[in-house]
Amino acid sequence: MLDEPLTNYFKLTEKQVGILDRFGLKTVRDLLWHFPSRYEGFAGRKAITDLVPNERASIHARVVKTEAKKTFRKRIKIASAIVADGTGTMRITWFNQPYMAQILKPEIDYTFTGTVKAGKDGLAMQNPIFESGDVASKDSGTLVPIYPETRGLTSRWLRFALKKIFTKISPEDLKELIPEEVLKKYNLPALRKSLEEIHFPRDKKWAEAARKRFSFEEIFVIQLLRQSWRKEREEHKAFKIQVPKNELEDFIKKLPFPLTQAQAKAVANIFENLSEEKPMSRLLEGDVGSGKTIVALLSSLAAVKNGYQVAYMAPTEVLARQLFGEFMKYFGPLGIKMGLATSSEFLKYPSKAFAGRPTHIARAPLLKWLASGEIQILIGTHSLIQEKVKFKNLALVIIDEQHRFGINQRLKLVKKGKNLPAGRQVPHLLSMTATPIPRTLALTIYGDLDLTLIDEMPAGRKKVMTEVISPEKRNHAYEHVRAEIKSGRQAYVLCPRIEDTDDLMRAVKKEYETLSQEIFPEFKVAALHGKMLPKEKEKVMKEFYAGNIDILVATSVIEVGVNVPNATVIMIEGAERFGLAQLHQLRGRVMRSSHQPYCFLFTESNSTKTKARLDALTEARSGFELAEYDLELRGAGELTGSKQWGISDVGMEALHNLKMVQAAREEAKKIIETNSLEKYPELNSRVLAQSGQVHFE
Repeated sequence: MLDEPLTNYFKLTEKQVGILDRFGLKTVRDLLWHFPSRYEGFAGRKAITDLVPNERASIHARVVKTEAKKTFRKRIKIASAIVADGTGTMRITWFNQPYMAQILKPEIDYTFTGTVKAGKDGLAMQNPIFESGDVASKDSGTLVPIYPETRGLTSRWLRFALKKIFTKISPEDLKELIPEEVLKKYNLPALRKSLEEIHFPRDKKWAEAARKRFSFEEIFVIQLLRQSWRKEREEHKAFKIQVPKNELEDFIKKLPFPLTQAQAKAVANIFENLSEEKPMSRLLEGDVGSGKTIVALLSSLAAVKNGYQVAYMAPTEVLARQLFGEFMKYFGPLGIKMGLATSSEFLKYPSKAFAGRPTHIARAPLLKWLASGEIQILIGTHSLIQEKVKFKNLALVIIDEQHRFGINQRLKLVKKGKNLPAGRQVPHLLSMTATPIPRTLALTIYGDLDLTLIDEMPAGRKKVMTEVISPEKRNHAYEHVRAEIKSGRQAYVLCPRIEDTDDLMRAVKKEYETLSQEIFPEFKVAALHGKMLPKEKEKVMKEFYAGNIDILVATSVIEVGVNVPNATVIMIEGAERFGLAQLHQLRGRVMRSSHQPYCFLFTESNSTKTKARLDALTEARSGFELAEYDLELRGAGELTGSKQWGISDVGMEALHNLKMVQAAREEAKKIIETNSLEKYPELNSRVLAQSGQVHFE
């Protein structure tokens, strides 16, 4: 029954089917797992005479009359009703819902819940939720589920549909996913009870218990999947990499800066893993500018000195080219041969024709040299995972900002090892991220990886002075930028879009014209965005790095990894349109030197919520602290966007509860380590369905 279409149970028009499709509601299962976003209570109902403006309240009143009309100026459709409860009367209004005038029946009692407003004719309510009197009066504590809505799909219809479906479901239709012993251990309600209570809870405690069960279930399945990947990797041997201590010590001595204690600890953890036959699966998490690239360089050097190859995958061409430049700078004197592979170009280093420089080559010879082992390190974008890209002895895979790649992309790259007679060897995996995420989220989405934190900045780095700029202080910020550039520094200006046709926000193309022609005509201004050709982007970045460009106007294409130490100011337009984690990464672009860095956040919004978010950015001492603060301030679903992590809103609720995440992780480990997943057919099917069937064989 669960996989039957909703059209088998409801008479739906073609338009209604289209609306339900847009919400992902096609089957009975989709409807049952479409959970409320919140609940409204009818507890503590008040008399109309006792209502106070701006409070949220419930009243139990009789409809006196209804009417539907359009406003004179804007022609907005309005339905309204006059209701009375014996102590007074009030007007209730619905905008763009004219049908409400037919749904509400005169002389019938209803319970209305909404925010009380002071209107021209006395108190009023706008767009309240309501239930007919007989339903609402059964229990003064009734909770009414409120669902995400759109025009044509209301919470009221969803409640009606769910009540009908619950009368049709048999016990055989709802097969329990969570093992019975786990349900008992953590006092979680069974599936049928949870579905009933999440949609029609007896009280708040039952609603919370049901949501807790589904939160646990989602994290539990993710953990099972991640732990199964880890176990599958560990069933294969890795390339054993002996750490060449003398050569590494010589390399570290020649660095222009000493390693921080956090970097040294990270390197020690990685080297310990590399020296074992068990494949490393490690996530290196560190704030922007904390020195993750040096750790990657040292790890790569160890692999190359053992005669093996390294693959380094970056999320953007701009970052891939920059990393290629960094590797050439440090490894060029050592005679290490490297390649760059992106969708638009292929480079080989060193060039036979030009000493100390790379050369453009065709794809075929690059792949030939890679397969023969001549190219020792290949840096690139998702081009690295193409089937024709083959390595001779790939021993180490490094992935930068791995959440920007799909899980399958990461696993495809890890699978590019070499078949040996004694069994398949897989490369060691080092993932890196500068995205600040809470510990609970890291434990969940990176459940198959060991975590290493670089929680220390290199000596001499100053904290970014961050300031939220109101529209009237814009010129003050411009003057600060002018002073910085005159003293020899450079600046970024970040915009949310490349171009904006409706003048609702500042965009790169228009802002470039304004800044270069009106605000800073005395300086060299350039633009950088995703629609430019790769060669154009490379030219702009080279010019900016060389100091020939004073101000770079760009989109968030510069968010990840771009390194220009002389840039000390970043101005971010439309700051409210970026997530806090992204804003933190963007301002990290100006933390690359010993000069004092500045970040100016421009916003057109005066809302309290926006102010609280941006103020948090000015106060947080690190990205990790900011991530935890953002989780507390705004809720898990808004943290970085649940779509990015593939976790539903209910699943994200678990991130407020470290004990729940740890419990799900431990229970998943037990099942995977004891090879007992097949004992639970429903759970096994769900994990397989979610895995995408990616294996290492």
